[in-house]
Amino acid sequence: MSAKALDRGLSGGDDRAMSAEIQFEKEVEEFRQIFGDLIAEIEKAIVGHGELVEDTLVAIFSKGHILLEGVPGLGKTFLVQTIGQVMGLQPGRVQCTPDLMPADILGTQIVNENEQGRRVLHFEKGPVFANLLLVDEINRATPKTQAALLEAMQEGSVTAGNTRPLPFSS
Repeated sequence: MSAKALDRGLSGGDDRAMSAEIQFEKEVEEFRQIFGDLIAEIEKAIVGHGELVEDTLVAIFSKGHILLEGVPGLGKTFLVQTIGQVMGLQPGRVQCTPDLMPADILGTQIVNENEQGRRVLHFEKGPVFANLLLVDEINRATPKTQAALLEAMQEGSVTAGNTRPLPFSS
């Protein structure tokens, strides 16, 4: 390869790298704008908790989880509902009790009749399939139920008959 061809190849590579960098910077700026718009819209309803709103959105965008602690009446459920509404996501809520079973939150197989009158198994999804899920008073749930929730959080799927992916798990 001649020196001129080598020069053209290197400069072309630099142009592609520069173009990719510019594209990345545009995408980052677009994300910052969207993130700021989301915070502004949520703060119309959730006043005085900017850091909580920001941290919650960071957890959502990083496919993480967040533990909200506080006495009743601070607006934890309202926060989840508001974020769901603003982002167009389906929120869910589970109130843990000592008699709550894993199938109550994960879902279960139900026997239904099809059009021909034959009995078939149908999976009825539980609340864990919501896009945003608030689990209230998790400490009151049985260890089996807590383990089922933790497994769903870690694996991003539910095993009940078959393995079923949860929303946003991929």
